[in-house]
Amino acid sequence: MATDLFEDEELPAGAAVPPPLAERMRPRTLDEILGQDELLAPGRPLREAIEHDTLQSIIFWGPPGTGKTTLARVIARVTRARFIAFSAVLSGIKEIREVMVGAEDARRRLGRRTILFIDEIHRFNKAQQDAFLPRVEAGDVILIGATTENPSFEVNSALLSRSRVFVLRPLTEVEILTILRRALEDRERGFGAMPLDVEPDALDAIARHANGDARIALNLLELAASSSRPIDVGLVSGLMQRRALLYDRAGEEHYNIISALHKSMRNSDPDAAVYWLARMLEAGEDPLYVARRLVRFASEDVGNADPQALQVAVAAKDAVHFIGMPEGNTALAQAAIYLATAPKSNAVYTAYQHAASDAARDVAEPVPLHLRNAPTRLMKDLGYGREYQYAHDEPDAIAAMDCLPEALRGRTYYTPKDKGFEKEIKRRLDAWEQIKKRLKPAE
Repeated sequence: MATDLFEDEELPAGAAVPPPLAERMRPRTLDEILGQDELLAPGRPLREAIEHDTLQSIIFWGPPGTGKTTLARVIARVTRARFIAFSAVLSGIKEIREVMVGAEDARRRLGRRTILFIDEIHRFNKAQQDAFLPRVEAGDVILIGATTENPSFEVNSALLSRSRVFVLRPLTEVEILTILRRALEDRERGFGAMPLDVEPDALDAIARHANGDARIALNLLELAASSSRPIDVGLVSGLMQRRALLYDRAGEEHYNIISALHKSMRNSDPDAAVYWLARMLEAGEDPLYVARRLVRFASEDVGNADPQALQVAVAAKDAVHFIGMPEGNTALAQAAIYLATAPKSNAVYTAYQHAASDAARDVAEPVPLHLRNAPTRLMKDLGYGREYQYAHDEPDAIAAMDCLPEALRGRTYYTPKDKGFEKEIKRRLDAWEQIKKRLKPAE
């Protein structure tokens, strides 16, 4: 639902519970924002648009804790437009339409545009996103969306085409450390009025654990500060249950990391392969999904250069299915390392692609008569199976007959590489080709 963006910013008199440290330390000006100099350094287009109140509809895309909502709050402070915040989690189509009517009215009666900030815009469905379009096109609304998901996948193309996407990057450890030190020194919003005993190594550990997310870092510092003991590495380690790995099983990072795994194996890099595999599994990816991708890789990128590769990948899939996780992680790691170190050939993949292209494009020619079975007298009378040559009756167990349709005679799909076992396959095919030429009658 639509909310006052700053309703929780000031504590009421006598309030006993302050907002979380991450909320209190949220930057209030563009100069306080860390980590996004590519967008917000003096003279950059986004900064100029904010400072001169000339914003058009934009989408902030980036991991959690990188400043998307903070930027929206800064814009709310400096803009002269009406500013309304929306939560995609809490709002429905009814609330959206009400806001759109209000935006049109404000533009018509007051000459003021409305900036509408939508947190987690990727959670809106197509109908909800479509409801913004008329007012965005009319100029009544400047849309600011925030999303952790790739807008190409999650935002309607019509809405996306009317917005400019700005990518926010994860914060570095140095930037996270600066934020933590600010919190320790700030007397108004942080711990400056009640200095804490914090070891530098403990701050380093918090910054590493945060994985680029300022909110995680500040929450962990606040949790450590609630202890009565000095903040050292031991205390921080005890509070860190699990490092925050950036991963979304249904979003872009899912595809980014499986792509990294696949390409690392293809490039024969077992170290990178096992790293990306661990990233997926430790973040909670379905191990059978990973196993399926390894099986696909075995046939697509190794193929007959090492026929054992497919058996290893399928065995890893069976092992995971049989013993489950986490014990199955080593079976997957074994398969990934085997595939990364196997000789590579995409000849099987290429052969299928070319054959599939011909099958889809060309007229589906009938199976040559000599390759058809003839289980009935009628079929025999029609020539089914006539002139078929039984390969086992030939001296070299290979006949000179053609097995492709007439229009595709002589077409080559499978061209083995000179790698691994395909060297032997290539030798066989070349030898068989010479035999076929010798057996075929001269034209």
